[in-house]
Amino acid sequence: MTIDHPIFTRWPAQYPDRLQLFSTPTPNGVKVGIMLEETSFAYESHRIDIMANEARDPAFLALNPNGKIPAIYDPDGPSGTPLALFESGAILLYLADKTGQFISADPNTRYETIQWVMWQMGGVGPMFGQVGFFNKFAGKAYEDKRPRDRYAAESARLLGVLDERLADRDWVMGADYSIADISLLGRVRNLIGFYEARDLVGFNRFLHVQAWLDRGLARPAVQRGLEVTALTEESRL
Repeated sequence: MTIDHPIFTRWPAQYPDRLQLFSTPTPNGVKVGIMLEETSFAYESHRIDIMANEARDPAFLALNPNGKIPAIYDPDGPSGTPLALFESGAILLYLADKTGQFISADPNTRYETIQWVMWQMGGVGPMFGQVGFFNKFAGKAYEDKRPRDRYAAESARLLGVLDERLADRDWVMGADYSIADISLLGRVRNLIGFYEARDLVGFNRFLHVQAWLDRGLARPAVQRGLEVTALTEESRL
């Protein structure tokens, strides 16, 4: 089987009949790896080195004109036709529908789950990312700490929303682990780990979030998903 797409001139597919993942182990990038590992879906992963600006490579831009990871190419997309897809939330929803896993078939529960994924995409992701910039990266050197404090305060507020949601349930949607959890796990883990913002956002007060994070990180598929593109381009069976 051959795949006719410019992305493969730069990142050839060893297993062209499988879904192709293009990502890197950032908080945004690990979502799709976790989902693929949770569903046991056959795929091949390709590491996109964002520090080497590979996301701006013309071949990658042909897959995702926005120049961001993650992105996928499914040779067996809807109606059997190939599908190139970017935006992690859209990919999670696509894979949930394709596999019939981690999203309810009940319309009310389905839309409630999507609501929490959108909450992560529009709120948690951007705010936590800004905290990382101002707390660990270039913004750390800024003398004016008001931008950092603003994003830290909003991140703490969002953690409070999540903590309240988890007060009487194991997962965001209750008893059932879903794409809402998958969308959030890498973000929360990174905030208090790599971004070193535990004290800045007062994370220790969010006991329900901490317990939820521990449950999520204990899942073997989550651990595998966090490492999908960490070292090499690797095919997963």
